[in-house]
Amino acid sequence: MKKKSFDDAAIDECLDALVEQGLQSDARFAASFVRTRILRGQGVIRIKGELRQRGVDQETLTTAFEEVEEGEQVDWFELARETLARRFDSPGETPKERARRERFLASRGFDFEQIRYALSCL
Repeated sequence: MKKKSFDDAAIDECLDALVEQGLQSDARFAASFVRTRILRGQGVIRIKGELRQRGVDQETLTTAFEEVEEGEQVDWFELARETLARRFDSPGETPKERARRERFLASRGFDFEQIRYALSCL
């Protein structure tokens, strides 16, 4: 909105009105964002990074993860396994192939333990 040369005070006033009316909520946005990224097969590291890029504070981020993990009963290890299985049908026969699968999961935001688990299940 600043690119359109709106006054900072007007922007703040508008955002405050939206919050009061319940039409804008960082907590609701963060929880929805976490859910959609889980459905895309993304891990904690990537999701948290993207939320931080979008200006979500640490407290809101933590609360969103707790809410979604509890409500959806997310198993990050199984999500890593499912994500890998959708893309590859084996853990890789050569070190090069295995490294490719590891990089794939790491780029999706899974940690080393989750990657190791996913590779052991294929």
